[in-house]
Parts: sequence; C-alpha cells; structure tokens
Amino acid sequence: MFFYSSIEPVYYLLPIIGFIVGLLGTMIGGGGGFVFLPLLTLVVGAPTQTAVITSLAATLPICLVGAVAHFRKGNVNLRAGLLFSMVGVVGAFSGAAIAGYISGAQLKMAFGVYSVVIALNIFFDTLRKRRNELKGKATGVMVKSINVRGGFLGFFAGVITGTFGTSGTAPVLAGLFSMRMTLKMVIGTSLMVVLVNTFFAIGAHFLLGQIDLTLVFFLTSGSAIGAVLGPFFLNSSQSVDKSENKIRYIYAAVMVLLGILMILR
Repeated sequence: MFFYSSIEPVYYLLPIIGFIVGLLGTMIGGGGGFVFLPLLTLVVGAPTQTAVITSLAATLPICLVGAVAHFRKGNVNLRAGLLFSMVGVVGAFSGAAIAGYISGAQLKMAFGVYSVVIALNIFFDTLRKRRNELKGKATGVMVKSINVRGGFLGFFAGVITGTFGTSGTAPVLAGLFSMRMTLKMVIGTSLMVVLVNTFFAIGAHFLLGQIDLTLVFFLTSGSAIGAVLGPFFLNSSQSVDKSENKIRYIYAAVMVLLGILMILR
C-alpha cells in the first residue's frame, strides 16, 4: 500500500537528517529507525501507524548498503548474524501482529519506555565493562556460540522492529557485545541482522499500513550516501576501538532523550 504525501517545507531538511543518520547508523550498527520514528511522528506529524512502516522502508537502504560495505571489509560474523537473524525474523512477525492491536498513542508510549529501558541496559553494561577493564580482566575473548540471553535479545530485536518500525539495534548490540566481539565486528554483524529483520517486518506490515513514498524518497536520498561513507570512516579511524565505551554512552544518552520525548508528547 503506497501513497505520496504533498511536499511540506520541513521535507527539505530530511535529506540532511537522513545523511547524518545513515552515516552514524553504519558507524554504530543501526539502521536509524530509532531516529526516523520520532522524527516522523513529532516533527513531520505523520500518523503513528504510517510512520512505523515508512520508517522501516527508509531504514532498509541504510542496512543494505551498510551491511554490504562492512562485509567487504571483513566486519561481519556470518555465523552469529544468521543465528540472530533466525530468531529475529520470528520476532519481527510477532511484532507486526502486536502493532495491529494497539493504538498510535500506545505505540508512542511503548517506544518511549523501550528506549529508556534499553539505554539504561547499555549504560550499566558499559559501566560494568569499564570496571572490568580497569581491574585488568579480559573482555575481548570471543564467545563462539549464541547463549540464551543472546537468543532472547535477538528475538526481542525482531519484535521491536516489527512493532515500532525501528531497527531494533539496541537489543542486537547488547546480544553481540555479550559475545565479546570487537566493536567493528559488532557493528557490521548488527547491520546484517537489522537488514534481515527489517526486510521481513516490511513484508509483515505491508497489508497493515501505508508507506509514504514521498517521505521515503527524501529520507533515503541523504541516508544512502551517509551509509556508503560510514564504513569508510569507521575503518580509516585508528581510535574507534579505544572510543568504544564513549560511543556506547553517547548512544544510550540519545536513546534516553528520544524516549522521553516520545513519552511526553
């Protein structure tokens, strides 16, 4: 179900925002949906159900371009990615079913609460990791198999993608970080998982909502370019791994801010 909305003045800012989201998304392992959904509902004023599926459609190119670029640079763990994707697809269909039974206001409130909870999880997990580093404990030993917690987070990521139209990046990152991968490997593998979840979530939502192709065009015209440049900057930077904790703290802070805005408005 597609439609074209009339072009509003605010739309001309979307390519710039899309570029920033695409650039940062492929540098932190996300598709940008956690920005697109609040942007579409709070700034553009799109109905929540329309914003959900439009956000998914706008997120897909970022995930595709970013995942391919990271794969070419050797930043994707295919085994872990496939395992997370399998449970994530089940979650995506479950999330789409949930979205069909709750109102737009409930969706916004639930997304806000989810954002705050996941941000707190990332914050305390990073704090615990930092303490272990200061104590000299090993944190970089790769865990070769997905554990129960990782499987649950993969499924939960799919539910988030299907319900809110966001990339579900936070649970995926939490699960991959629990496997003690390097930051670059976490980012590349996360984009692969998010790509699969988003693709199936779009299919599940297709008969439930309408995709605003005008908004998708304006968002992706900038985000696709940013998604191409993100992996390049990530691999050219020598300080990324050293800045891992700082990046995770910033990501958590942004999620808390967006979550509070969605709850209050």
